[in-house]
Amino acid sequence: MITLLIAVGAFVGYIVAYHTYGRWLARRIFGLDPSAPVPSRQLRDDVDFIPTKKSVVFGHHFVSIAGTGPIVGPAIAVFWGWLPALVWVIFGSIFIGAVHDFGALVISLRNRGQTIGEVAGRMIGPRAKVLFLLILFFALMIVLAIFGLVIAAIFKMYPETVLSVWIEIPIAIAIGYWVYKKGGGLLVPSLMALGIMYGALAIGVYYFPVVLHVDNPIVVWTVILLTYCFFASVLPVWTLLQPRDYINSHQLLLALGLLVVGLLVASSTGQADINSAPAIVKSENIARGAPPMWPFLFITIACGAVSGFHCVVSSGTSSKQLSSESDAQYVGYGAMLLEGALAVVVIIACCAGVGMGKFDRDTKAANAAGYDYKPHETAEGEKLVGPAAWTTRYDAEKGWSAFGLGDKVGAFIEGGANFIAVLGLPLKLAIGIVAVLVASFAATTLDTATRLQRYVIQELAITAHLRPLANKYVATLIAVVTGGAMAMLPGPGGAGTGGLILWPLFGATNQLLAGLAFMVTVFYLRRRNKPIWFAAAPMVLMIVLPAWALIWQMFNADSGWLPKGNYLLLGIGGAVMVLQIWMVIEALLMWPRVKGVLEEALPPLENEAAMAGGRSC
Repeated sequence: MITLLIAVGAFVGYIVAYHTYGRWLARRIFGLDPSAPVPSRQLRDDVDFIPTKKSVVFGHHFVSIAGTGPIVGPAIAVFWGWLPALVWVIFGSIFIGAVHDFGALVISLRNRGQTIGEVAGRMIGPRAKVLFLLILFFALMIVLAIFGLVIAAIFKMYPETVLSVWIEIPIAIAIGYWVYKKGGGLLVPSLMALGIMYGALAIGVYYFPVVLHVDNPIVVWTVILLTYCFFASVLPVWTLLQPRDYINSHQLLLALGLLVVGLLVASSTGQADINSAPAIVKSENIARGAPPMWPFLFITIACGAVSGFHCVVSSGTSSKQLSSESDAQYVGYGAMLLEGALAVVVIIACCAGVGMGKFDRDTKAANAAGYDYKPHETAEGEKLVGPAAWTTRYDAEKGWSAFGLGDKVGAFIEGGANFIAVLGLPLKLAIGIVAVLVASFAATTLDTATRLQRYVIQELAITAHLRPLANKYVATLIAVVTGGAMAMLPGPGGAGTGGLILWPLFGATNQLLAGLAFMVTVFYLRRRNKPIWFAAAPMVLMIVLPAWALIWQMFNADSGWLPKGNYLLLGIGGAVMVLQIWMVIEALLMWPRVKGVLEEALPPLENEAAMAGGRSC
């Protein structure tokens, strides 16, 4: 029953938060104005800037910020127990993450769709712009590597998902053409596309799993995925990103609905018990080599509570598509709460769902293109359930380094599939549904991150007067190559298997970015004599905790990058730390001079200048 109460309480809490705290921010703090000019109309080019219905932008924004972040992070963090993870997700998403995303979106809307890095230059100082953009570059490079590896791992572990994920791309392009060139509707074609995807999933599950017969399929899939990202990120946003993300938003609603209903049924009937996992794991039972819960819980769970990557999505793509300021609460604040709800489901799936029984794949049947999922049994023939099943999945004796990102994602897929199977679906089909959900989300984040990295590289190139690098094709190529190089870092199993090594670096860099984005919001509000307490406290938290974690990773005597001789991660971590300290110093020097002083206005647009000239004659 406690599992059921946790799920219902969290969902109700998010709804209440949206209509209270979110509304207060929208009305009292940011003063959203539906008649205010927005970048999608001011700078419309039908490539990056295009006025779009808020439901479509919500779908794009949500699947872009979510990806596998709210899945992988909680799936790792339950190593420390489900209670700390749950508390951080619920309260972090309401009071920190949603405020962070909402603030970045509104500020970008009011600065012609500029990224948060560009806005930092005008709010804090010119050097702050360059520093912020450099931190963004490192953060997005790691995002590309991580999410590329996650999808590649899913394709390797669950080959039945491949056909469904890839068939979505040509369908999305066709829908984009139908909607924006022929004036057709979007909802019905998107629902039809979702039906085709699930039909392709059934084919993959029962008849045609796509297996790469190569020595290292993760490397091959990563190269294929990044090649796709190059083309996806230079296409106009309406041709692929918007329709694909709209399809994925429906996929999420359907899959999340199945998960929630299955969770409710399994909880009410006593089949699912979150106490299959410990509420708080005792220090002596933590996996060998695992970092301490404090401060690492707060960087391991990023997406789902607060994530610096979200400020790049809010100010990089979403702000260029909103057709009205009044839509910002729905997209910026609301999408983060939905992501928090997803993270709650993940935590419950990785504890109560996994506790319903551990299932292993019959590899011979898999190779024969048929799947047979059997309950893991002890030597005495007893099915493992409850704490025994959870302990088998999260075996502390294996040690922290023994688990890859695929194992963590697998915990959610296994637990979530157990929930769906309660509703009467075959378990192997339920596993496919959850795996396709994860892979589709990760793919959305991957190509959106590539587009955002292109923006960052172009901005840096223009600032440094390196015009050739500002070309969108050159900038995108740099984004893809650097992300791919990070993904190929060797792990315990060779090239492309070091995802869990990268994840803490992603977490620390990502959360530092959130702290710096809060800093821009605080400066924006201070210049307008607005209250800042609700953003200043999270700003300090998200600067101090990730810095603490990054220092621990670099210099810890047992597993630090310096003692271990991991100079690449040490160099990236050190560079990010130096850039952050420098930016904080710049902010402290500027702080006494900004209260009540508006930043320099942007130059007038050509049409505005022409109108002003006409009036002066």
